[in-house]
Amino acid sequence: MNLLKTSDKKKMALLIDPDKPNNNFLNFIENAKKFGIDYFFVGGSIVNNSVADIVNNIKEIAPKIPVILFPGNANQFTDKADGILYLSLISGRNPDFLIGQHITNSVEIKKSGIEVIPTGYILIDGGKKTSVQKVSKTEPIDANNINLAVSTAVAGELLGMQAIYLEAGSGAINSVPTELISAVKNSINKPLIVGGGIKTKEQITNILSAGANIIVVGNSLEDKPELLESFLEIVHSFN
Repeated sequence: MNLLKTSDKKKMALLIDPDKPNNNFLNFIENAKKFGIDYFFVGGSIVNNSVADIVNNIKEIAPKIPVILFPGNANQFTDKADGILYLSLISGRNPDFLIGQHITNSVEIKKSGIEVIPTGYILIDGGKKTSVQKVSKTEPIDANNINLAVSTAVAGELLGMQAIYLEAGSGAINSVPTELISAVKNSINKPLIVGGGIKTKEQITNILSAGANIIVVGNSLEDKPELLESFLEIVHSFN
């Protein structure tokens, strides 16, 4: 199975932080299923609650929609998910997030049999210091430094990454610039995932038009879940 196989279709992932489920969480998942969400990503920079419990809840409601782990560290693993974005923070130089965390449970992950998707994770400055920046102790790439972002993405592809993820950070003021997205997409042959700071239908249209294959939305829908249907309508209009 190739969970991120996109062909020409644009897709959307709903990012679920296990530490932020509210009283309407189950209804939220039910609505995401009804409106045609493509993926559930589960994880966060700092997670104290059980990732397995959240994954199980999602699978009970939407068993046919892939649940992919988006782990901030090695503790955020469960074999109940369908796959895992095996993130290497290639925009930073902290060895713990390049390879260190991965060693902790690599054997367990391999034995689990879930799909492993090596992913080059690239932080782009979104206008504020985000939790992933604080946890990883790395600096994001300047949003205007397109050449560095492209070179980093190409290096990730050459190292064997099966996807590239441009991340402005949870709650970012600004999303990843479309010029940067377009330049990266034109330089790689792997699926391009873009997340962070996506709050409006206009941003979704612009990001997908720039070449993103998959957009990831979390915070804005936690605050305004009523936007979910209209966001997905925009994504589906590209297909």
